[in-house]
Amino acid sequence: MITDCIESIVIPDIQLGKTGVVYRNPKPYLRSRQAMHPSLACLNNGELLCAYNVGEAVENPDQATYISRSTDGGATWQPAGPVISELKTNPAAYTVRISKLSSDLIAMGGRYFQNDPDEGILNRENLGVVPMELLLVRQENGEHSWQHPQIVTPPLVGPGFEVCHSVIELRDGTWLWPTSTWRGWNGELPNGHKGLVLISRDQGKTWPEYTVTFDGGHDLIYWEQSVFELNDKLIAIAWCYDPVKQCNLPNRYVVSNDNGMSFSETRELGVEGQTCKALAFDNDLVLLAYRRCDKPGLWLNLSRFDGNRWKHLQKTPIWGAASIDSGMRASGNNSDNLSALQFGYPQMLRLNAKEVLLVYWRQEGAETIIASQKIILNSGE
Repeated sequence: MITDCIESIVIPDIQLGKTGVVYRNPKPYLRSRQAMHPSLACLNNGELLCAYNVGEAVENPDQATYISRSTDGGATWQPAGPVISELKTNPAAYTVRISKLSSDLIAMGGRYFQNDPDEGILNRENLGVVPMELLLVRQENGEHSWQHPQIVTPPLVGPGFEVCHSVIELRDGTWLWPTSTWRGWNGELPNGHKGLVLISRDQGKTWPEYTVTFDGGHDLIYWEQSVFELNDKLIAIAWCYDPVKQCNLPNRYVVSNDNGMSFSETRELGVEGQTCKALAFDNDLVLLAYRRCDKPGLWLNLSRFDGNRWKHLQKTPIWGAASIDSGMRASGNNSDNLSALQFGYPQMLRLNAKEVLLVYWRQEGAETIIASQKIILNSGE
């Protein structure tokens, strides 16, 4: 057990519990099914949902988001079909992230229009993205089916937007969707590289406002934000990348004291990790899960933020720490590097006072799966 002697706060040890598989291709001998980018939600009846993208390849036009369900706390999972089915008549991949909010189970993300069958979603010359639109989907009341998707009009020109986060609901009922601007197919980026939160005050019907969390101009890219409430603060964490020097920089964070209407200056987190996702607890404690840059593997940090500084209390390898690096090279084509990643996108959900469920994707052989890991908070009480 770790004890903070200065403030006499008992800090729980982090222990790894059971591992599992949410999704694996049931017929790899027949077809390729690559699974990536999970998100989690817990329904009012305790049922767990995990959404994840599945397709023949990471940028194939057949990419779509599917759901699996668990009624035993994540021990076993049953497939429950796609979130959206009627969008697959044209070459248009889509990816959404699910959220259980106070009034709705929703999914939000983007649809990508791939008119050239010989091209992927990303432009290999400039890291631009094909034309896309933003989507919001709601589940029918008390049903397992989803409504027709709503097209979301963003409050600024991306022209592309990163699908990196589920919608979060603040205590006052405001909805925020963390994202970032992304280059268009021809390299256009009129507002520069910006991390954002899009804002809705009418439960997702309209999204007329936004706030900048990270402003990279045309020099730095802020990828894969994690935005969460900690006491009376809203904190955003991002993976920072220098596209000119082709290198990762230490993770950055910003703080809002006004429900996301403005954020502080950018500061270093003290972690070097791609796709760093966070889960807040009492006593200013935060779990950070990330694909580590300075060492192989997927890692977990137990950290504490007192409002002014981060104290990283315990680092625990989750998977692949012996030899599995991210797959992203320090040089070469950035689009190819992103598509060559071998694991990541950890997502966490608090199950009870002592258990957390973490899901992530990883490569096994020629395919990728969605894996799960139970995390135990052992306070010693």
